[in-house]
Amino acid sequence: MKQISWALQAALFYLFTLAVSRIPESLVLPAGRTTGLLMFRFLPGRRGIALDNIRQAFPFMARHPAWTGDFDSPESIVRESFVNLGTSLVEVCHLYHGRGDFVINSIELRGREHYDAARARGKGLIFLTGHCGNWELLALGLSSLLNESMSVVARRQDNPYLNRMVERMRMRYKSTVLYKHGALKGILASLKKGQLIGMLADQAVSPAEGALIHVMGRTAWASKAPVIIAQKSGAAIVPTFIHREENRRIITCCPEHHFSGDMSEKGIQEETQALSRYVEEFVVAHPAQWYWVHRRWKRAGEVVE
Repeated sequence: MKQISWALQAALFYLFTLAVSRIPESLVLPAGRTTGLLMFRFLPGRRGIALDNIRQAFPFMARHPAWTGDFDSPESIVRESFVNLGTSLVEVCHLYHGRGDFVINSIELRGREHYDAARARGKGLIFLTGHCGNWELLALGLSSLLNESMSVVARRQDNPYLNRMVERMRMRYKSTVLYKHGALKGILASLKKGQLIGMLADQAVSPAEGALIHVMGRTAWASKAPVIIAQKSGAAIVPTFIHREENRRIITCCPEHHFSGDMSEKGIQEETQALSRYVEEFVVAHPAQWYWVHRRWKRAGEVVE
């Protein structure tokens, strides 16, 4: 029965994405906004998680130097965050069916010099990002704009049929997938060959896999993997993010992050905290363009005074 259920879910997902991919380019942003508002209306559970997360982070964000003041309440942020999710979904449907060249071509790349400087070291390179903007588009866009293949580290979907469909989309535009379970060997091998890797730095992990850090005024278990992998491989880490500015998609490469070299438990914790700050600053500057429906602070969410 499970196989039949999975196959049915995948078939429905395929038909949905196919229909959405036929939306004309001129209507993608309005359709994305409408989709996001429908998600906001009909997913009360996810809406509640997002609102709770934003309410608890709002005091910290409002005091942060990167805060723009564009939003005056958690409620205004959560609504627009669903609009971002809906717009990202519509864009990904076009990309999945090979009809997303107009999305790729709309991307503006900022900070290319930081990528070039890190690449000049002659070793592999890790693009470190979070669930920011349209993070699926980030990987595909970078591969296309830089004319280089890139491997993204992702979680394998429970539904194998759906996983193959998502993998097919991710492998367009010179991208490949490395799955988290047992991925370390493949990541290190790719970096040794001088290849590009995309990793998310805002995942909530188990205490065994993570370091306890501060994120927007609360404690969180963050993955130590990016720090350990970069130190083992000697690869450069370039924090990189994507966000929207009206009808444009902007990818920004930050300067390479330089490590202290301290691989003690305390040193790894401090470097994990430092990497998380890049995501934190993005979220404060673009609060409606983060994946708030994810419980980032589970198992550790104490408020930091």
